[in-house]
Amino acid sequence: MNHAPLALFCYRRPEHLRTTLRSLARNPEASQSALIAFCDGPKSSDPQLLEAIAAVQKVLREFESAFQSLEIVKRETNYGLAKNIIHGVTDVVNRYGRVIVIEDDLLCSPGFLKYLNDGLTLYADDAAVASIHAYVVPLARGEYPETFFLRGADCWGWATWKRAWEEFRADGAALLEELESGGLKRRFDLDGTYEYTAMLREQVAGRNDSWAIRWHASAFLANRLTLYPGRSLVQNIGLDGSGTHCGTDETPNWNEVAAEIPVRRIPVQENQVARAALVAHYRSAQAAGTGWVQRARRLAKRVIGAK
Repeated sequence: MNHAPLALFCYRRPEHLRTTLRSLARNPEASQSALIAFCDGPKSSDPQLLEAIAAVQKVLREFESAFQSLEIVKRETNYGLAKNIIHGVTDVVNRYGRVIVIEDDLLCSPGFLKYLNDGLTLYADDAAVASIHAYVVPLARGEYPETFFLRGADCWGWATWKRAWEEFRADGAALLEELESGGLKRRFDLDGTYEYTAMLREQVAGRNDSWAIRWHASAFLANRLTLYPGRSLVQNIGLDGSGTHCGTDETPNWNEVAAEIPVRRIPVQENQVARAALVAHYRSAQAAGTGWVQRARRLAKRVIGAK
């Protein structure tokens, strides 16, 4: 198999990055994968910030032998997460035709790369498929099938192709207008249980700089699908106040990361059972108002809203 290149986005968190790279290196496919690290530039000349950025680049070199090759792209100025990811993903898919996208705060299971590579290979020629995603919102009773499709796209450990990424639209205002004029807001918002439209409106107003909500809206409006696993192959370890955008959350990782999820061909259509289970989960969160369910909802909101 030709393994997809890994686009890794990092800034100033060397210890988070080291944990992410260790987990990636445990994937058998790592040694056959090119790693391209996009290191954002400093926002200021603060010595501690410059030291942290230098430490990030040092950590990357520690793991050079774990991958087929290592390329470090150093941004001379501060791009910010959205611009860095949009430019970096575009660069890699233009060179290689496909990409696996990782940020510096993801703990990946040993089956993470196999799942994403298998999905990229199996659905390469299915124009309706926008991406392969390795994280899934955990449900209390585990109602998901082994793998399934949902409409739209996502942002925690994912993969895509050049053909799909070309449908990404950076103009949030145009995306919002199309959702509103087409009467699609309720469906986009998971039958009114989740505030995706509000997140997009905040991006348009400049209150967040989310690339992820625009990627999701772009794929949704193009009627594209993303493949999800029944159990996550990745966890976020960055919701501890160390990141620029995500803040702090004390909610535990309630779902165990799967060692491996097989990718088999399934009907290329949105799985209504899985969607209904997710809608019920968020409706339960709305009704609860407080407690762990509500904290889980706030956590998920930051995933796509703040980045």
